[in-house]
Amino acid sequence: MNTLSESILGARAGSYVDCRVDRAYVHDGTGVLTLEAWKSMKAETIARPDRVYVLFDHIVPANNSVTAGLQHDLRSFAREKGLNFTDVGTGICHQLMGEGIALPGEIIVGADSHTCTLGAFGAFATGVGATDMAAIWAEGGTWFRVPETIGVNLSGSLSGQAEAKDLALTYVGRLTMDGATYMALEFVGDGVAALSIDSRMTLSNLAVETGAKAGLFYSDDVTRRYLREYGHNIGVQRPAECSYHRELNIDLEDVVPVVAIPPRVDTIKPVADLEGMPLDQVFVGTCTNGRFEDLARFAGIVRGRKVKVRTLIAPSSQKVLTRATESGILHELLKAGCTILPPGCGPCLGAHQGVLGEGEVCLSTANRNFRNRMGVGGEIYLASVATAAASALTGALESPEEAVR
Repeated sequence: MNTLSESILGARAGSYVDCRVDRAYVHDGTGVLTLEAWKSMKAETIARPDRVYVLFDHIVPANNSVTAGLQHDLRSFAREKGLNFTDVGTGICHQLMGEGIALPGEIIVGADSHTCTLGAFGAFATGVGATDMAAIWAEGGTWFRVPETIGVNLSGSLSGQAEAKDLALTYVGRLTMDGATYMALEFVGDGVAALSIDSRMTLSNLAVETGAKAGLFYSDDVTRRYLREYGHNIGVQRPAECSYHRELNIDLEDVVPVVAIPPRVDTIKPVADLEGMPLDQVFVGTCTNGRFEDLARFAGIVRGRKVKVRTLIAPSSQKVLTRATESGILHELLKAGCTILPPGCGPCLGAHQGVLGEGEVCLSTANRNFRNRMGVGGEIYLASVATAAASALTGALESPEEAVR
């Protein structure tokens, strides 16, 4: 029987297939490069404009006049060609595609490595470079080598203050940063049912940090309920007996709050081992942990108290921000002394809105802690939202188990 990737791509692992792409998207950064490549191909039309998305999220609002000019050109092109377009403040591309657009069984390609986030919906979702994306614009399809699959078997349920981000960092630590190169991760087992869509998106998001091509969940009743809110009536994908390249078994009861030590995502230690490390900044957001569930979690821990270090929060979409406002969560965050950034990627890529100074330390809920990513000479430690909240209250790395007592 087939893995989910084999079923969607229609061939066995190791085969090469030509595929029509169901949805293709770029952001303001990769979109500029894709447009340049598309023009160099002497292309004149977009093959399937109704299935192409241009979503501004990386450096929005623009940080200088050069960026503004490039964004102006891409914005004008998207509108001229009738592409699906979202502008400043609408949200992060992966989050927006996950708000009722990505559907089970689809082949989704984004010009960003974290496109794998959308595997949470039972889609084969993966990132490509700008030249490949330009070809997709022109032709409507692309080719893949069907990946082998690692089965990530989840059992039990998360306990204490551990959350999906801790689980994600744990599996990255187990597989290492190149342990799943050009493979797919397939999350299965009885532990999946208790994971929300927000949590699944976090787990799929970090698949690429193991070198994986995709990270997939089978669509189930949780997926069905979520997508029904957007007017979709989907079926479920049922796992079949299949042959995995490798299996990784994780008992969710054993997962504890952890932190990734710079400059590698796979260097993982329990938060308790590093408690007391001083911080200069806490950043909550990105395509990994900027969803409503995350903001609510953070607010629940800091409610009635004040943060002791500069704390930046970037909702992942306008919808998330609106819901946080209407529910009172945004008010709680502001009262606690947090700074709210516009929906988007914020300082994750080190372009603006929270760049680190040399020697500064940031605790971030993002997905990468590479050297100089958020500012030359700055250090990034990756952790969960709960750990970020607990640490913001003390100004130093703190276990969430202590903060909620």
